[in-house]
Amino acid sequence: MARGKADDSVRPLVDHCSVTPDLQSFALSVVVPDQVTRGSAVEVRPQLGGRDVVAEVFDEGPGEDPRYLLFPDGPLHAHASPREVRLAEATCTEGCCGALYVTIRRDDEQVVWGAWRNPDEDEIDLPEFRFDAQQYQAEVERATLDRSWEWPARAVARLLEEELRRTAWLERWGCELGSVSAWLWEPDQINLFLFHPGRAAIKDGRPWLQFRMTLDISSEDPADQADRLVEELTAFDPRMAADVCGGSPEFARQLGYPWPQRHRT
Repeated sequence: MARGKADDSVRPLVDHCSVTPDLQSFALSVVVPDQVTRGSAVEVRPQLGGRDVVAEVFDEGPGEDPRYLLFPDGPLHAHASPREVRLAEATCTEGCCGALYVTIRRDDEQVVWGAWRNPDEDEIDLPEFRFDAQQYQAEVERATLDRSWEWPARAVARLLEEELRRTAWLERWGCELGSVSAWLWEPDQINLFLFHPGRAAIKDGRPWLQFRMTLDISSEDPADQADRLVEELTAFDPRMAADVCGGSPEFARQLGYPWPQRHRT
């Protein structure tokens, strides 16, 4: 009789340890809208267990752009330390109508997506998702390397920004690179943004200006175009070929630049 009691006490413990959470499939897709209008966005759309979770719970704006999610050691890579990642933002900005966040962490041989959050809502109706860590990592790496969705100007912008960030070309001119952008509604050009003297001036309350340079893009190989543009841009003070597009009239006066006529009231 004592032996039977001992057997019964062991059995539930063994059964409990054999139970593991169900694993879901994980896939990433980059969506380029078919109909292009000003403000159209390229989106990263995660598929969790076949569910497009962004479409399910957030309709205030697009998913995040690949440039913010898909790059080497980007935010979608899972680590033991949890990392909160924004997957979508309202078109009118997060502060107005919210955003969709998820916390990503590595749990042994699994990756966990959970703790869903929208600053504009009390609760997000999504469960915790678990994925096989190897399959998850392979999919993140595949999506990061896949550039088949890019149009030529977008490819040039990406390559140009990567090259410019490897150089110190702007330091001699007292400038800082902001970004190099390609927009769907301007398929044949890219826009280079830079700050003078830099973003730190904004935080410190010192005078600052933002400049914009528009560059035409052709059907030439994107890598060749990026190489040529790097050589051209690093040979002179970029502010001489750029237009002031941010800051204030007073900051422009203090830094010795004219304030654009179109911004005057």
